[in-house]
Amino acid sequence: MIKRKLAKNILSGLQVFPIVYVNGPRQAGKSTLVRKLALKEWPADYVTFDEASMLGAAEANPENFLRTFRTPIILDEVQMVPSLFRVLKVMADEARLESKRKANGRYLLTGSANIMALPALSDALVGRMRVLTLYPLSALEISGGKGGFLTQLMDNNFQPGALKKKFSLIEIIQQATFPEITEQSQEQRRQWFESYITTILQRDVRQIADIAKLGILPNLLRVLAARAGGLINEADIARSISQNAVTSKNYRILLQMLFLTFEVKPWFRNIGKRLVKAPKGYVIDTALLCHLQQIDIANAEKSDPHIFGHLFENFVATELIKQLAADDSGAELHHFRTSDGKEVDFVLEHPNGKLAGIEIKGRDAVSERDFKGLKVLRDQVGDDFSCGIVLYRGNKVIPFDDRLWAVPVEAMWS
Repeated sequence: MIKRKLAKNILSGLQVFPIVYVNGPRQAGKSTLVRKLALKEWPADYVTFDEASMLGAAEANPENFLRTFRTPIILDEVQMVPSLFRVLKVMADEARLESKRKANGRYLLTGSANIMALPALSDALVGRMRVLTLYPLSALEISGGKGGFLTQLMDNNFQPGALKKKFSLIEIIQQATFPEITEQSQEQRRQWFESYITTILQRDVRQIADIAKLGILPNLLRVLAARAGGLINEADIARSISQNAVTSKNYRILLQMLFLTFEVKPWFRNIGKRLVKAPKGYVIDTALLCHLQQIDIANAEKSDPHIFGHLFENFVATELIKQLAADDSGAELHHFRTSDGKEVDFVLEHPNGKLAGIEIKGRDAVSERDFKGLKVLRDQVGDDFSCGIVLYRGNKVIPFDDRLWAVPVEAMWS
């Protein structure tokens, strides 16, 4: 079994909070992970609401259902019974009144929807629950690397030299996906994704929203996949699916809540340059993106470098959010773009104000002009700029300028 980097965060959260909620995409491995923890590190009973009888009992009388079980307990797919959250609040408060120390580590929840986007549910558990996100397998998990890439960025801790390639980029993209399909063929993946999308858009959607036009969602998902890595233009997206901008945006946010897509918000401070303040959109898994666009990634690398560049950027975006999810630094992911077209694909900002820039180039070599956006960001930020890197497909770490490096993409997981 591949060791998941989020496990340590779950266990540490259970030491501090009565409730830990692990959300993330369906089939990302949440149930497998929490059941593994329950076997050794955190012994607990297990209940899944994918079982119709458990679901019916919890819906009929949420409080009686919860009080029937001893703690600690795992409640799997808890978003299917939203009425449980108010009861969990009451029971967490009761436990804290009895003993604040013994109240922690009672409930481990999993869910395939971002309930933190629903204020009626999330407000009930503020201060009582830690929320963590488990994404599909990361390149770092696949490679078995110890990590440290994010720390290297924030500390400007790169050393010139060559990195060994353990995986090709195509291999790592194909394996850094949902655990169930890492070793499957192209045809098996196609069938799996067809079933996956149907399950989410026809079943899971109804659990969190009253959708009048369910048929819009598959088309919207394909439209967003075609625009992965681009700025989100609500009016343009709405025209593409023949809806008004309000409906289109609401449905787009719903796809984010179901962990099918995500956005990277723009970075800006109160500085002189005018900056573009629209987010960029991405698909949660690059193999899913390939399926939606009917792309064979191995062929795309050879036949269409432009399309492969978009896939490469989406892969780096997903790898960054996966590593950030297992990182306790509090760093956040953004992008940077000025009104005159200078841009940096990704900006990592630490809570202390330090930041690092990442530019993506799907080539084997880089040149001085690849750093122009990073130089603009560096000059605007000054001392808060830790470093800027161009991630590329070569094998050497090369210093280019003050706090600027060309870095092989392998550094993310080696």
